[in-house]
Amino acid sequence: MSSEQRVEFTRDNVDLYLKEVAKAYRKIVGKDFPAEIILIGGASILINYGFRGMTTDVDALIHASSGMKDAINQVGDRFGLPNGWLNSDFTKTPSYTPKLYQYAVYYRTYANVLTVRTIAAEYLIAMKLRSGRQYKNDLSDVLGILAEHKKKGAPITMEQIRTAVQDLYGSWDQISESSRQFIEHALLDPDPEALYAQVAAAEKETKGSLLAFEQKYPGAANEANVEDIIRSLQKRKRG
Repeated sequence: MSSEQRVEFTRDNVDLYLKEVAKAYRKIVGKDFPAEIILIGGASILINYGFRGMTTDVDALIHASSGMKDAINQVGDRFGLPNGWLNSDFTKTPSYTPKLYQYAVYYRTYANVLTVRTIAAEYLIAMKLRSGRQYKNDLSDVLGILAEHKKKGAPITMEQIRTAVQDLYGSWDQISESSRQFIEHALLDPDPEALYAQVAAAEKETKGSLLAFEQKYPGAANEANVEDIIRSLQKRKRG
């Protein structure tokens, strides 16, 4: 858990940074060493949807020669981005699975050397349900995706989500009970946009409470105990 200030990434500047990374990479290694980046989580949502204006990190799966690290660092230095602004730390989280490579979809090619892919809707939902963090945008992201697809007249079904979970994680049992209940209720809600606003506000409030806790007790919160801390903070607030 960290409360440090981060850069805000938007759809436009992520696109710009990826283009610059591709140009720097090509300059370093030439045109005969193609690379691939699969955007995960918030970055994938920014590219595919309009309900989120920004994300604070760019998680990705990166397949490239060693020159890619230098290219990423060069672009980071040029634009004043933090170290590791584009990284694969996501692979250490529970929602990661190597099967993501199978289900990523093509987005764009930059400088004829860098292919970028993203994650399709039902697979993003599966990943967000697997994480299910109340202090991030996991659940509001699920609702935002559902709302946009419903508005387009192509609603996502429970069958699609179950299939995506099975494809990525092997079993619906890999999703927590709370996340399972959440998606079942979300799919029945007649107004996912209103529910999105409600859940996003709750996530923001929870994150604020957690940041205040971390300032008071530095280093006390970690991935293993954060849900218990959140429950305690919420219980205290209800008084």
